[in-house]
Parts: sequence; structure tokens; C-alpha cells
Amino acid sequence: MKIWECVLCGYRYDEALGDPDGGVPPGTRWEDVPDDWICPDCGASKHQFDMKVVG
Repeated sequence: MKIWECVLCGYRYDEALGDPDGGVPPGTRWEDVPDDWICPDCGASKHQFDMKVVG
């Protein structure tokens, strides 16, 4: 599982945690997150994220 970070605000999407409030269950890989999902902190689109590898 990887962590992706929004280049605009720094919000991190952790694949292990998902975004339950945004309709993305835990364990959802980034490529399986819907294209219309937006950053819960700043509203950036999925395409404005960069991947950060943690660990």
C-alpha cells in the first residue's frame, strides 16, 4: 500500500485507510479511486496528486 500526497495542500491519501468520508473504503488502491474523487482538504482533483512512498 502506498501514500499519495496532494501537491497543493499536503493532504495524504493512504491506500490502507482510504477516505471513508469521501466514499472510498479502506484498502482502495489509488488506481481504483474514482476519477471524480477530490481532495477533502482543498478540492483538488485526483490528477493533482503526487505519490509519496512511506516506509
